[in-house]
Amino acid sequence: MELETLFVIGMFATFGVLLLTGYPVAWVLGGTAVIWTVIGVVAVDQFGASLWFDYPSSMGLVPERIWSIVESPTLVALPMFIFMGIMLDQSGVAERLMTSMVKLFGNVRGGFAVTVIVIGVLLAATTGIIGASVVLLGMLSLPVMLQSKYDKGFAVGTACATGTLGILIPPSIMLVLMADRLAVPEASVGDLFMGAFLPGLLLGTMYVAYALIRPFLQPKVAPVPEGIEKVSWGLVWEVFKAVLPTAALILGVLGSIFAGIATPTEASGVGALGALILALAARRLNLEVLRSSLYQTTRTSAFIFAIFLGATAFSVVLRGLGGDVVIKDALLGLPFGPDGVILTILFAVFLLGFFLDWVEITLIILPLVAPVVQHLGFDLVWFTILFAMCLQTSFLTPPVGFALFYIKGVAPPEIKVTDIYRGVVPYILIQLAALAIVFLIPSIATWLPSIAAN
Repeated sequence: MELETLFVIGMFATFGVLLLTGYPVAWVLGGTAVIWTVIGVVAVDQFGASLWFDYPSSMGLVPERIWSIVESPTLVALPMFIFMGIMLDQSGVAERLMTSMVKLFGNVRGGFAVTVIVIGVLLAATTGIIGASVVLLGMLSLPVMLQSKYDKGFAVGTACATGTLGILIPPSIMLVLMADRLAVPEASVGDLFMGAFLPGLLLGTMYVAYALIRPFLQPKVAPVPEGIEKVSWGLVWEVFKAVLPTAALILGVLGSIFAGIATPTEASGVGALGALILALAARRLNLEVLRSSLYQTTRTSAFIFAIFLGATAFSVVLRGLGGDVVIKDALLGLPFGPDGVILTILFAVFLLGFFLDWVEITLIILPLVAPVVQHLGFDLVWFTILFAMCLQTSFLTPPVGFALFYIKGVAPPEIKVTDIYRGVVPYILIQLAALAIVFLIPSIATWLPSIAAN
């Protein structure tokens, strides 16, 4: 085994071991980079190892890369979209949607679950903050569904999985990070937003189908509640009024991007302003709410940027040790053909999602495998959407599925951890099925970006 391969394996093994210590991921990434900087310098200077590693030039890249992150116009959208999601949570839009849509779908078997999914799709199109979506949907829907004698696993699984749609459906902060890491014109933020739009709707539709079909086959899972008023034009009008503010915000953000009127960065400002106006119109905006929203935005943005800095140092040192060449040669040497290489990457990402957060996987793995994908001649937007869909499962897979922790924190006491695990398994399978459909029919992810390009 060549020295470069041993060093790459050793660097990833060091990262994995240090991660188990419980230290923040940003520090673990940076610490691993420091350790292997020393090893690389010793290997080159003392033993004459034939590495790309050159201490002065490699270390000079770290502040250069960090500065490029700080000044990136793409990443300006990140705190704006985070603020939009947090402020939307404060506006009370979701509560009004839940109240009105429960009346609309309540007479349908599984109607409460359908309501949660529809609201989740609307929330996903206005915010990419998974924690806020999962907590909000759990708090609003679980008491209602349990009171109507819904199966505990079915109820909690629906709320938990639906809350993760925001990581895929634009405007998604994950797609913003991916576009910045790829840094190529053919996979801009706008292209990824358009590429993810139809796969996101496909996944939401498959959720709705499951929420209707399973209660039809197993009526005890979701009984029809009593005392729900019949659908009338007045009720439809009430739902329309509840949906209108959210639809206007979606149109303002995504519509301006898709129509070419605004860049994603500019649209993020529109979204932040729109969320402020909605909170003000709902009489939910005051100094305390504004202070809390700004604090949460700053805290979340700082957390992500700290990982950015650690991942930058990690990537520079990994490349200095020849890591990108080792990984490229390993993937291209697989005896599976081009499609098999893509499936191998996605399978590895799925497994990594059990143990790592999506941010680390995006910052470290995506830039390493993207050149291989381009070398094989695949559409980079299509592959990135597949990568994003695969990462979405990481929110539901134990032991570090963050959505599982979020929903447990707001779930009623009678819901056990086993109910949560049992409830999310069907949705993980649905996510993988949607991933397979987009893999087999690439036009689902490439059609909208191709129209925009023309």
